[in-house]
Order: sequence, then C-alpha cells, then structure tokens
Amino acid sequence: MHHVRQEDLPRAGSTHQFVGADQGDTGVSVFLFHGEPGSGPGPHRHPYDEIQFIREGRGVWTVGGKTFEGRAGDIFVIKAGEIHSFKAIGDSPLVQLDVHLSPHFIQENL
Repeated sequence: MHHVRQEDLPRAGSTHQFVGADQGDTGVSVFLFHGEPGSGPGPHRHPYDEIQFIREGRGVWTVGGKTFEGRAGDIFVIKAGEIHSFKAIGDSPLVQLDVHLSPHFIQENL
C-alpha cells in the first residue's frame, strides 16, 4: 500500500498533481483541480484517455470544437487526442478530479 496526503502533492496553479509513477508506481495520474471562477486550462490534448469527475461548482468546457456547461455530478470521458479546455464559472470554485490513464502527465498545449 502507498499513502500520501493531498497537501503533500506538488501543486501547479489551481491543481495538486498525483503522478502515478511517483506515487506507488501506479498506472494512472490525477489532477486534483480546485479553481476559482475564471480559472482553467486553455486548449490542449493528451495521447491517452482522461476522465473528469466534477465534484463541486460549474464550468464551461470545449471538447472537439463543441462547447457546453457542466456541473457537480457530471462525468466527462475525453478520448485520446481530443482537443479540450475548460473554465470555472459562477460564484464558487470548480472542484474536479481529472484521471489520466497514464503513469505520467503528457500534455500538448495548443
């Protein structure tokens, strides 16, 4: 078993980063996003699938050229190579778990 606390993970901007290769040598990595309204990544893609679990708040996503709103309770499956971005909207933070099916994050910013 491997144990780590979220606050001990590396942080970049609004995200704690669980890198599977560094955390028990597991096959997935996770962005733990907690962003204030207006925050979020610009267009990018990954060479593997990503699953986003929206836990709190609201956001606007653009995936494969289609824009839509999401909220707590939504789950998005973004396929390998799909260009995507999102931004937190509303009056409260957007909280989500972004599971990357890779032991390392690989991201091409566009």
